[in-house]
Amino acid sequence: MKYFPLIWATLWRRKTRTILTLLSIVVAFLLFGVLETVDYAFAHPGAGGAGADKLITTNKYSITLSLPFSYTQQIRTVPGVAAVTWISWFGAYYQESKNFVFALPIDTESYFQLHQDEFIVSDADMHAFETTRTGALVNTALMQKFGWKVGGKVPLHSTIWTQKNGALDWTFDIVGTFSVKDKTQQGAQSSTLLFHYEMFDEGRSFGKGNVGWFEERVSDPLQSAAIGSRIDSLFANSSNETKTQPAKDFALAFIKQLGDIGFIIRAILGAVFFTLLFLTGNTMMQSVRERIPELAVLKTLGFSNPQVLGLVLSESLLLCLLAAVAGLALSYTVLPIVKEAGLQGLELSAAALAPGIGVAVLLSLIVGLPPALRAMRLNIVDGLAGKR
Repeated sequence: MKYFPLIWATLWRRKTRTILTLLSIVVAFLLFGVLETVDYAFAHPGAGGAGADKLITTNKYSITLSLPFSYTQQIRTVPGVAAVTWISWFGAYYQESKNFVFALPIDTESYFQLHQDEFIVSDADMHAFETTRTGALVNTALMQKFGWKVGGKVPLHSTIWTQKNGALDWTFDIVGTFSVKDKTQQGAQSSTLLFHYEMFDEGRSFGKGNVGWFEERVSDPLQSAAIGSRIDSLFANSSNETKTQPAKDFALAFIKQLGDIGFIIRAILGAVFFTLLFLTGNTMMQSVRERIPELAVLKTLGFSNPQVLGLVLSESLLLCLLAAVAGLALSYTVLPIVKEAGLQGLELSAAALAPGIGVAVLLSLIVGLPPALRAMRLNIVDGLAGKR
């Protein structure tokens, strides 16, 4: 620590350059922290215990392929299955494609039986929903976002399902609102609108009698894997084989349809840090070139080659670590915003930020070692003469 004042002084020799370099590294590690956390969440879908008693049954080959509604009764007979409901992907937006609405056609009785104690719905709103064929229950956050009111009509444009008359616009009557008890799920549910599956199945022009997927609640979460295997064995070698998996895995698979999330994240980070290597490396090389006579004086005063090497490496390490810690801290503060973006099923953990420190150390060694070796090999006579 006795050399810290010297390292600190040399680091701030050119304040403007140092500040700009620090800001560049901060932004890079802010991006690293956010993307690495999302990638970690995809790689560890089992983190957390929420939804451990939920299973999802889809078509074995693709979640975009439907399943016969008749599977419902067979799934109900599987030992360990406490409740079953069915859902289809509606794919809707309000007025403009950017106004995505997670509209779900549900069977009221079985859906709320399976999700008992998860939603907050008043008795009056539930009664209105049950007795209104075109009724919709809307998440309170979605109501506020678009300024909707109970009693109003909402037209949603489906990107998939046409009505019997060929129209893609479906109109719903808002009869009530709902919210969720689990605060960690508020972001995931913030764009949800629930409407009647009976209306959807009767009104669509194709796909009648089929569902997108089945959702099951099991009586013993420890037996989830075994129960899932029993469900799939019922439909083995049929024309519509199934794949049953935990609800979290299904949610992540749904998101991954957008592409290979891990590869995309690694590609972005690779490009960012490749650029950062040149930026920071150039800064360190320029800093050492400017201090050639000073380094020669240090050697004249008795500093050994390893000590000079250590001073330059310490400067690089201090620069990278300061900026990395600041960037990772900022990324931690924006994790709730990322969660609110609707990444359903993801548990964003700060534990994913830990590798960032290791990356900062590696970065400091890569950019600091070349100028540090040059300083170590510096000839005192040439240095005092100002030869670079």
